Amino acid sequence: MPKLPPALARLPSIPRPARAVLVFLLIYVFLVGVSMLESGIKVMGADTQASLFSNVDSPLAGLFIGILGTVLVQSSSASTSVIVGLVASGALGVDAAVPMIMGANIGTTVTNTLVSLGHVRQSNEFRRAFAAATVHDFFNVMAVIILLPLELATGFLSTAAGWISDRLVGSAGSEWESPIKKWVKEPVGWIKDFLKNFVDDDNVLGTTMVIIGLVVVLVSLIFITTNMKSLIAERVERSMNAILGRGGGAVAIMIGMLITVAVQSSSITTSILIPMAAAGVIKLKNIYPVTLGANVGTTVTAILAALAASRPEALTVALVHTLFNLTGILILFVIPFMRPLPIMAAEKLADVAVKNRMIAVGYVVGVFIVVPLIGVAIFR
Repeated sequence: MPKLPPALARLPSIPRPARAVLVFLLIYVFLVGVSMLESGIKVMGADTQASLFSNVDSPLAGLFIGILGTVLVQSSSASTSVIVGLVASGALGVDAAVPMIMGANIGTTVTNTLVSLGHVRQSNEFRRAFAAATVHDFFNVMAVIILLPLELATGFLSTAAGWISDRLVGSAGSEWESPIKKWVKEPVGWIKDFLKNFVDDDNVLGTTMVIIGLVVVLVSLIFITTNMKSLIAERVERSMNAILGRGGGAVAIMIGMLITVAVQSSSITTSILIPMAAAGVIKLKNIYPVTLGANVGTTVTAILAALAASRPEALTVALVHTLFNLTGILILFVIPFMRPLPIMAAEKLADVAVKNRMIAVGYVVGVFIVVPLIGVAIFR
């Protein structure tokens, strides 16, 4: 997640009960932001929507846009929530959104990889930290390499997610009267009516609402994450030290998932592990399943965002994110001969990076910026 400005970081401490209430208020503000994004895009009209998202017709372009968008905000929760809002407005179809969701999964790993670079001066620490960070990268990249072609060929993820959302909120193409949407719709209407006093053009009005919605989503997520981290940070580290030292597996996946749901940021969960790995407190094989749980836990934000939308397709896309990560775990962790692959790849890259530190920097810039930019240019 993006860091708070220093001035905000030095704000007086807030009592724990008040901080917990603040989190619930911030979640409400976040949902208002998602609804604002959806409404703003609807106001723009079909022609403007088509021109804005014409460059994501290619699945690979969508994948790379998902990576870049998530790297930009350093939060897959934020980027997937925006994608859900676009689908809810009808501006983006489910098929086009699925590769973007997968790209967001890759882009979110940049934060913990950057954290690992802080140990670059100490070879042994850096080797352990960089391996702990990039094992998350390799899992997500391998999952995309396996599952994106399968999804494009069969549509199994979107079909399964659609089947679930049909039974929960109704079939695609219908309007779903979400109770949460009713709670957030009124503030959006107030803002829309206020803006109409200054703006006559629908495109300008819609664009303004989209910008406000994006800002509200990003800022509210920053504050939700910051407050939740303050509430449970010490307990998180104690739990990890006490449990993960005994071994990984299903328990470690569950820990990663629960912590990420609590703090609303997989980046925080995985970044906490980096200094612990650098110090040799936790082994890479025990860190690996925690990152998998973090992948699943971070999908809750998109599901929450979908509950503020009016189209079942929004929930379908959010569920695709969850099913993608669960399927990735079944393939790359549950199958015995697949489990060591991300670990082996991370260890090999860490060994190379220790010998030449610039390779580590080149890896981060290349994987998360240069390759996605080239990919968007080629495949749009």
